[in-house]
Amino acid sequence: MSLTTRILLLVLLALAPALAIQGYNEYALRTSRDDAVQADTMATARTVAEDLSQVAETVRQALNFVAQDPSVRAMEPTGCTEYLRRAVTDNTHLAILGLTRPDGTIVCNSAGSAAGSYAVPDRAYHRRAVAEDTFVMGTYARGNASRRDTLHFARTLHDPEGRTVGVLSAAVDLDWLAKYLRRNLRMPSTSVTVADADKTILVRYPDGDGWIGKPIPPERQRILTDRGEGVRVDFGIDGRERVLANIQPEGPASSAWVTVGRDRDIAFADVDAATRRGLVLIALGAALAVAAALVAGRMFITRPFDRLLRTASRWQAGDLAARNGMDGGDEFGRLGRKLDAMAGTLQRNEAELKDEIRNGRAMQDRQVTMLHELNHRVKNTLATVQALARQSTRGGDAPGERLEARILALSKTHDLLTRDDWSGAPLRAVLENEIDPYRDGDARFVLDGPDIDLPPRHVLSLGMTLHELVTNAAKYGALSVPGGEVHVTWAVVGEKGGERRLQLDWTEANGPPAVSPERRGFGTRLITVSVERELDGKVTLDFAAAGLRVGVDVPLTKPGAAHLSPLATAH
Repeated sequence: MSLTTRILLLVLLALAPALAIQGYNEYALRTSRDDAVQADTMATARTVAEDLSQVAETVRQALNFVAQDPSVRAMEPTGCTEYLRRAVTDNTHLAILGLTRPDGTIVCNSAGSAAGSYAVPDRAYHRRAVAEDTFVMGTYARGNASRRDTLHFARTLHDPEGRTVGVLSAAVDLDWLAKYLRRNLRMPSTSVTVADADKTILVRYPDGDGWIGKPIPPERQRILTDRGEGVRVDFGIDGRERVLANIQPEGPASSAWVTVGRDRDIAFADVDAATRRGLVLIALGAALAVAAALVAGRMFITRPFDRLLRTASRWQAGDLAARNGMDGGDEFGRLGRKLDAMAGTLQRNEAELKDEIRNGRAMQDRQVTMLHELNHRVKNTLATVQALARQSTRGGDAPGERLEARILALSKTHDLLTRDDWSGAPLRAVLENEIDPYRDGDARFVLDGPDIDLPPRHVLSLGMTLHELVTNAAKYGALSVPGGEVHVTWAVVGEKGGERRLQLDWTEANGPPAVSPERRGFGTRLITVSVERELDGKVTLDFAAAGLRVGVDVPLTKPGAAHLSPLATAH
């Protein structure tokens, strides 16, 4: 995976929280709006149901008043007709007032129909009033006398002995009722459907003309019967998805069903618009971030790395006069200067070898060895830089800071070797080079051991190992708290003529307890590979409660075969 691809993955990873927040906000906003729409729809349905109950109560009071008239109580057709005609004039919401006998025969009505001219024994309101002997609401009816769509209410009349002698009825005009019930609708898109006990539609808004007097579709009747009162999201009888609230009024109108619907698309229109705007903004932000990452990655990482690689290829081809020319103050600039300095040193050594080669075959062999050494060290250095860049994009901390710190540590170690023309460096100097940034005036470091000169390969590997130990101590170990100390002791063991080994102990004290990590991180792998693979040594890690203890045991004799840089294999 290329560095550019890794940068793009980091950008996408950085955008992930924004997408998660947008998704959560969308979910919360829609849930809140859905709750609000359902609550508002049910409140509107209750208002319509209360208005219907109020209409029923008004009609009941009107019938009670009419029943007190002597001509009505005497069931005298002429006087009753005149009185009912005046009563209808005073109650414009009524289509007709009528008085029938218990068998349904008409006695008188406000339309002036002759007594006995028709009978209504089969009408629901008449049957219920006679059977229940109370004020009742009927069902949809097309008036015999008024020829209008009506809803009848009725009550019985009694003689002085308490016997039922007649049924007094009032028919409410459904056109008036529709206008009355929808007067409190706050939104034009809200639908209202009122059905009687037979599930016949009494009021429908909008497009009521095509539905009045028709039954509710069977599948909707089953929903009303099975679910009863409540709120649901479903398709209305007009085929539009709505938030539907069903409720039955109280009192005499309790047999009716009131359904109020809110158009779901209109109710969520502003939420959908906000969602689209948010997605567009996130897409634009992601595009700009990716473009910026590509440009910045090419300028600040890919180009410097390619420059180093091209220069290294020329060195590998034998052109030691090539220079990368990088002199900036960043990590790549510092590394480029060190590599140029190293190439200059090797170029001078090559010139000296060319002078000496005239003296014999030994000088020629030395030149070949130096060229191979240059090739090996340059490849190792570039492999180390590439591995640092790759591994620093992993983990929880900032990848830029880790990359800078490790390249700087590698640069310092190269600086030590360059001072002595890559012939080696003292162990104490390697230690001082790594711990110097963490000295704060207190005796936080205790170094105890003889003066030892290390070969270049040991300087590079132990330098990176000590850098990881110091960095870990500063973040999590003894150097992360006041009063913490680090003791470093070393010794050389082995007999004359035998294998000589360096034994180094790193001990942290007065710091937080060391905790074994759940997984093996890059730093641990780097230490292990640097010591065990590069130097053929051994390393022990003891995460003790008193502090981290690390033991390093490496041979000082030079192995027969060269090794790649530890970072080149640590990934």
